[in-house]
Amino acid sequence: MINNRIREYRARFNMKQEELAEKVGVRRETIGNLEKGRYNPSLALAWHIAQVFGVTIEEIFTVED
Repeated sequence: MINNRIREYRARFNMKQEELAEKVGVRRETIGNLEKGRYNPSLALAWHIAQVFGVTIEEIFTVED
């Protein structure tokens, strides 16, 4: 399972799901599903999200066995 801290980072940057979705080229629903753990991102999407927040992928996404 892949856990993420997207909601936490959006709050830090005062960013709505719609804004993040626009910056990384996906629909708002995709961001919502990522935050709820219903969807695992591609490596490219994870990289784009991390780039928006200026952090590494590992700071946002963690893998749990």
